[in-house]
Amino acid sequence: MLLENLHLGAMWALVAGLTGGLATGLSAQEQANPFTAAIDVQAGRRMFTRQCSVCHGVRATGGDIGPDLTTGEFEHASTDAALFSVISDGIPDTPMAGLNRNRTDQAVWQIVAYLRSLSGGGERVAVTGDASAGERLYLGAGNCSSCHRIDSEGGRHGPDLSTIGDRRSPEQLLSDLVDPDERVQTAWWRMRVTHLDGTRVEGLRMNEGTYSVRILDADDNLWSFMKRDLRDSERIETSSMPAYGATLTDGQLEDLVAYLYGLSRRDR
Repeated sequence: MLLENLHLGAMWALVAGLTGGLATGLSAQEQANPFTAAIDVQAGRRMFTRQCSVCHGVRATGGDIGPDLTTGEFEHASTDAALFSVISDGIPDTPMAGLNRNRTDQAVWQIVAYLRSLSGGGERVAVTGDASAGERLYLGAGNCSSCHRIDSEGGRHGPDLSTIGDRRSPEQLLSDLVDPDERVQTAWWRMRVTHLDGTRVEGLRMNEGTYSVRILDADDNLWSFMKRDLRDSERIETSSMPAYGATLTDGQLEDLVAYLYGLSRRDR
């Protein structure tokens, strides 16, 4: 999510058109953020977590898609008005999409205030679990490493967790463990197919096009099929991860969350 340099006059026309004209007559460079109090920064943080953390990480330190936003310097913008414009409108032909049109100007300015408050890394919150016990669960009873990788060790059938603490809050991590079907990204959908010769394959949907599909099975064998050669196929959009709320105690879940939340690039 950030950031596109626009000609200041054209950018101000965009912002004014979307917002109904903030302080009409001022250029974008002169437009100051009217929402910079501590309460605005906190509101901006909450909005950022809901809208932006999936790409930029829950602490804005960067994720699989979006860059680190905690350095205080943005590649394509230097003014608050420029940040406002990109957060509102997005950047064409990139994964950076603008906020929902139902958002208020105040909410966008509050996100700007939050981003300006960051320097040298996003905020961390305290967790109650025992990270060492969580690591033992991860490697043992939880059997997490059969699907997930940390520092190149583990399976390939789930997201890499090496820096998951930068992308997910403790609350989100707990939700992932208790209800893994709540948010399954398309990259982790699975396929079950039967070839015309009777061969049956199920596994991670690595790639699916109009005419072909590639599947990584449980033994890490990569299969490629032409769809015309399949007797039947089924796309599975639920998670392959078990719901740990049924098998782990509340204390064990807290320990596992503490371990996962501690997996951060800043600690490496």
